[in-house]
Amino acid sequence: MLDDFLIRAALAGLGVALAAGPLGCFIVWRRMAYFGDATAHAALLGVALALAMSISIFAGVLAVALVLAVSVSALSARGAPVDTLLGVFAHGGLAVGLVVVSLLPGARVDLMGLLLGDILAVGKVDLAVIWSGAVIVVGLLAWRWSGLLIATLNADLARASGVDARREDLILMLALALVVAVALKVVGALLISAMLIVPAATVRPFARTPEAMAVLAALCGAVATMGGIAMSYQFDTPTGPTIVATATALFVVSSVLMRRR
Repeated sequence: MLDDFLIRAALAGLGVALAAGPLGCFIVWRRMAYFGDATAHAALLGVALALAMSISIFAGVLAVALVLAVSVSALSARGAPVDTLLGVFAHGGLAVGLVVVSLLPGARVDLMGLLLGDILAVGKVDLAVIWSGAVIVVGLLAWRWSGLLIATLNADLARASGVDARREDLILMLALALVVAVALKVVGALLISAMLIVPAATVRPFARTPEAMAVLAALCGAVATMGGIAMSYQFDTPTGPTIVATATALFVVSSVLMRRR
């Protein structure tokens, strides 16, 4: 019989995989990997602000991630270079967050847990937050699926079809902000983007339709999560990095199989 903390860890990982898989497909298609990194790094500023204001860490991280998403969308629309903006927000948010945490009197923060995740410490409230966020993200993607696909393919085609490409971009960024907020506890700020990118990249050669790729990416993330938790428990390794390492191993296997084909 599995211990309760392992069951909660598995459920938390599956919730993140459910949301990160389909969303990661758009990240791969749009080549937005750096945006995921920037949002995750800036999330540490949200942790610092949450501690300073004595509010929920989830609320602080979500607020900062949403501000980042809206700011990048607004500034890029004015012609500012996106890669430069992301670099400033990513490293600036990470640095300011760490400085603020160090200045808080009596604050006890597990930096390793924030950076690499602490999935084995997930509680019932965390589970509720993770699954609520996952359901919202999946529902949002399902609702805007056609518009997001058209905007991903071509902005001009989107305008000709009556789709506001900027609106779809903002919806995608908001969904990404929510995934970062719920995944911070599971895999940490440094590994969130890996759970977005690696499963989607792993199944991409085997999917014939965008919908199939989204489903396969979620399944691949779930397999990596369960396998990573099992290996972490067996070999006493950090769970978040082990999950990402398992996902990376699946990507390597996928690449080898495609070359042989």
